[in-house]
Amino acid sequence: MSEIRPRDLDEADDRTLAVRAAEGDVRAFEAIVRRYGRLMRVYARRILNSNADVDDVVQEAFVQAWSKLPELADPASVKTWLMRIVGNRSIDRIRRRREHADIDAVAEYAAPESQSPHAKAQAASLDEALSRALSELPEDQRRCWVLREIAGYSYIDIGAELELPVSTVRGLIARARKNLIREMEGWR
Repeated sequence: MSEIRPRDLDEADDRTLAVRAAEGDVRAFEAIVRRYGRLMRVYARRILNSNADVDDVVQEAFVQAWSKLPELADPASVKTWLMRIVGNRSIDRIRRRREHADIDAVAEYAAPESQSPHAKAQAASLDEALSRALSELPEDQRRCWVLREIAGYSYIDIGAELELPVSTVRGLIARARKNLIREMEGWR
């Protein structure tokens, strides 16, 4: 391994980082974590529909990625691979989730306005309306929209992930946006 300073690692391309991390370079893996950790949290949050398990799911995804990195066939596709892992981990968490609220464990206190019952109800209403609108979309439209708007994928990356031509991806996202605007109009 050639010597690369940590600052240089942050500027290295995904392929270089993945190859070095697969060879055991912890600093290269740390650069991958810095580069994609936030995106993975946003994506997990959207799938889990809560903040409660996001950090655990992302941490589990990175642990799995670290151990499986030497098996990654195309090191340049590390972003797509990480998003697939965190997506699968999130879905696994939903399947295992057993929500039980312990009323005795809730302490009474004055919440800030952003945490007021009204604000939370409004946010929940928006989230529910968006989830309902997303669930009404055809599967291809929904998957393309989530990968573009939530995960931040490029049209090319979406096409590669879903094995679709880029022109098809553009059309599906345009139709998804049009449908979502129409469905969410009543929420305003």
